[in-house]
Amino acid sequence: MSDSGGFFSSTLGKKWLMAVTGIILFGFVVGHMLGNLQIYLGQEQLDHYAELLQANKPFLWAFRSVLLFCVSVHIWAAVVIWLRNRSARPVKYKMFQPPGLDYAARTMVWSGPIIALFIIYHILDFTVCTANPDFIKGEVYHNVLASFSNPVIALVYMAACLLLAFHLYHGLWSLFQTFGWDHPRFGWIRRALAIFFSALIGAANISIPLAVLTGFVR
Repeated sequence: MSDSGGFFSSTLGKKWLMAVTGIILFGFVVGHMLGNLQIYLGQEQLDHYAELLQANKPFLWAFRSVLLFCVSVHIWAAVVIWLRNRSARPVKYKMFQPPGLDYAARTMVWSGPIIALFIIYHILDFTVCTANPDFIKGEVYHNVLASFSNPVIALVYMAACLLLAFHLYHGLWSLFQTFGWDHPRFGWIRRALAIFFSALIGAANISIPLAVLTGFVR
């Protein structure tokens, strides 16, 4: 038990916690994206999907509790690692990073908190429904159009989805390193997978407010 406690109190242990919770959160992001993309199938399909999610309240709240726990642990571990790195290495040193990865890594410090704030707003907009004055209970399709018809809100969502894509890119790359799957020979595969999934998720999420804003979905 002490060995386990010692491991998770170490920086490596914190990285493992970030990786494991990151995998769970990544799975949610993919599932959430697939659900949201049903807007392209029409109002009836999206509203029916939302109705199915609300059908089992105990399961829904248990799932939300797991997500909240994972987000909390993920943020806590990230903050601890950042503080330790900052105190142990006050002077930055150069190390090789693939093109684009260095920028993504540097944005992690501030993209994480911004994404967290966006999640809070997203919940207020579509779950608690206090941020959307035109909200109609049970009519998700209408609520999405009501929010994204506002150019400011649509642009905020698109910017947040772009930040999320950068966050996922670096997170997926780091995941392989944390679990020891970082042989130089397969570095291009790691990078390709990170680019593919982050770009796919980013483009899919951005397409929704963009489609509403341009009138493609109405």
